[in-house]
Amino acid sequence: MLVDNPEIYAGLTYPWSRAINPEPGVPQLVADGIYWVRFPMPMGLDHINIWLLEDGEGWVVVDTCLDLPRSREIWEQLFAGFLKGEQVTRVICTHMHPDHVGLAGWITERFGCQLLMTRDEFLMCRSLVSDTGRPAPEVATRFYEAAGYSEEQIANYRKAFGGFGRAVYRLPDSFRRLKDRETLTIGGRYWQIIVGSGHSPEHACLYCPALKILISGDQVLPRITPNVSVFPTEPESDPLQEWLQSCARIRELLPDDLLVLPAHEAPFRGLHVRLTQLIETHKRELNQLYEHLAEPKRVVDCFPALFKREITGDHLSLATGETLAHLNCLQRRRQIDFDIDAQGVRWYRQLPESIAFD
Repeated sequence: MLVDNPEIYAGLTYPWSRAINPEPGVPQLVADGIYWVRFPMPMGLDHINIWLLEDGEGWVVVDTCLDLPRSREIWEQLFAGFLKGEQVTRVICTHMHPDHVGLAGWITERFGCQLLMTRDEFLMCRSLVSDTGRPAPEVATRFYEAAGYSEEQIANYRKAFGGFGRAVYRLPDSFRRLKDRETLTIGGRYWQIIVGSGHSPEHACLYCPALKILISGDQVLPRITPNVSVFPTEPESDPLQEWLQSCARIRELLPDDLLVLPAHEAPFRGLHVRLTQLIETHKRELNQLYEHLAEPKRVVDCFPALFKREITGDHLSLATGETLAHLNCLQRRRQIDFDIDAQGVRWYRQLPESIAFD
């Protein structure tokens, strides 16, 4: 059982403290009919928060964790114990990333229930999973060569290609599409789907006015800033502008007095404060990057303008994608442009007479 221990930090209020770390696999009641289960993950971001919602004589599952033996073991314990052998009526995935969708197909197959996702998330997930087992396409290696990768870094990318699908159980062949602002009934209560974009194409949050709850997935996290990246599949995209617009829109749509249930870290209050922080953080980063480009730079030369630590190993591709998201945003605003050298590498620079973002 959660013990009240309110903590205020950086403008947010954590009703059970921001350092709370529930025992993995042990459900915690956070509101009437809503339980929090933390699943461990073997990576830097070492957990995901799963939400179980009472639904009559069954349960709705929101997000599922990676398809790993330990994750399946925890689910088996929940099915046999806490869920008392009751039916899972629906599986809702906020978005397509493996820590959220990894076991969705396994659970829906087991219970013969529907998977609910937005269309872009479902289709993009299936597309990325299909890359597993095939070699990296040349268009992707050229994408990273243009960013300034060394031969060794390109070789490492080729080895890692297709990793997305290795922790995702086969998705079902049909799903129930979620749409922005539509409503669902769960446990006799009205829930509204609020869609954001930038971190993923069509991310679904779940808002319950009666309970004053927002299940935010990765769209709003209390401490870390969700990754917003450009990938080889859509190299000229501008996900950062989509992200900024989504944060501003959610701030306008939803009240501030909600308990936010994020996919990572602890539940908190202060939705509007956090959304403003996310917007302002990226504005500062855009200006830092713009100033950094007083002299031409490759993508890999831009990391110091955005990141406080040295970028190596597994963090390289995410840092590259995040940097390109900021570069593409500045380019769309006609603040910067790039030139391509004889080796196909892009060199980004400020445009004459341009100014920093306001």
